[in-house]
Amino acid sequence: MGGYKQLERVLKDGISSDDIIEELKDSALRGRGGAGFPTGLKWSFMPRRMPGSKYIVCNSDEGEPGTCKDRDILRFNPHQLIEGMIIAGYTIGAQSGYNYIRGEFYEPIDRFEAALKEAYEAGYLGKEIFGSKFSFDLYTQMGAGAYICGEETALLESLEGKKGQPRYKPPFPAGFGLYGRPTTINNTETLASVPVILEKGGDWFHEIGTPNNGGPKIFSVSGHVNNPGNFEVPMGMPFSELLALAGGMKDGNKIKTVIPGGSSTPIIPGEEMMDVPLSYDGISKAGSMLGAGSVIVMDETTCMVRALERIAEFYYEESCGQCTPCREGTGWLYRVVKRIEHGEGKQEDLDKLVDVAHNIDGNTICALGDAAAAPVISFIKHFREEFQYHIDHGRCMCGDTAIPEMGEAQHG
Repeated sequence: MGGYKQLERVLKDGISSDDIIEELKDSALRGRGGAGFPTGLKWSFMPRRMPGSKYIVCNSDEGEPGTCKDRDILRFNPHQLIEGMIIAGYTIGAQSGYNYIRGEFYEPIDRFEAALKEAYEAGYLGKEIFGSKFSFDLYTQMGAGAYICGEETALLESLEGKKGQPRYKPPFPAGFGLYGRPTTINNTETLASVPVILEKGGDWFHEIGTPNNGGPKIFSVSGHVNNPGNFEVPMGMPFSELLALAGGMKDGNKIKTVIPGGSSTPIIPGEEMMDVPLSYDGISKAGSMLGAGSVIVMDETTCMVRALERIAEFYYEESCGQCTPCREGTGWLYRVVKRIEHGEGKQEDLDKLVDVAHNIDGNTICALGDAAAAPVISFIKHFREEFQYHIDHGRCMCGDTAIPEMGEAQHG
């Protein structure tokens, strides 16, 4: 189906790196891993003519709760990712690349490794590809289940065999990355989009989406819907249409709230979310972030205190411990939310939660602290009455059911 045809065209026609970067800029492709940084601009930061080794790294760690799109690209279309990585290597002047894959992705790892072998056997990887002077080798590296290694500099530390902890920036990876050499890091979906952009043109890709938000985007929809799964839809589609594709609300229940971009993004109440365009700019205007497109839908039966307890525990467990606000603050957040959920909340707890969250937000080396703080702030902002009800009555508003004692198994 046209696999590696764009790589062949680039190498045989001698298309310049500058032309490829301009095509990506025209496409308005933005990083699909969560940050949404313009891909063409990111590639232009690489000092391409600097002598010595340079690297392209693919972030396939996909640790954000609610996200499962990159896994399916690795399972069902690994060659498009490989072609995208080779073209990226050619464009930035790299001769080596690494795909850092979540260690629990047993089937995707096997599929990608098999595809790598096929690409080498077909001559698409290795020395003097398509008879050109360009050589490129690509390797797989498995992670070990650390959420923090989804952060690009922690990923680089892990690739180097070190403890997965974020680096101070600057210097940025484009100047000082893997093994101290210039490095470009992109998400799986981002790199897999490159061949089709070169095939169809940047303007074609841009027109699928909206201004400054080019192309289609894969959204992972989970939660209280009838047909959860991955849906590739045009950027800018209203959330209500995506919800319809996911089969609508399960059991006919009313929508309560939506996490639009993975558990680290602020929630948006369900009715406010219905007309929100699914784009980086659209969701930002609604008060949250597109993230990796990890849409978690919650219906009216959801206890928001219980949901926040699970999220807070996750970030407490996944903090690497390098920064004091995150190392200590995530524990505070989890313990206080847990106390409220289990009927032992105090009147001052809600203000304390918001205060601790604000003390974490923006005061850490990487964004994990922000990711832990954002749900706490937004949950209490939109559903404060539920938290207050737990404190006042020792019971849950949702069906007014009793909540467990601290010693009982957590439910969820």
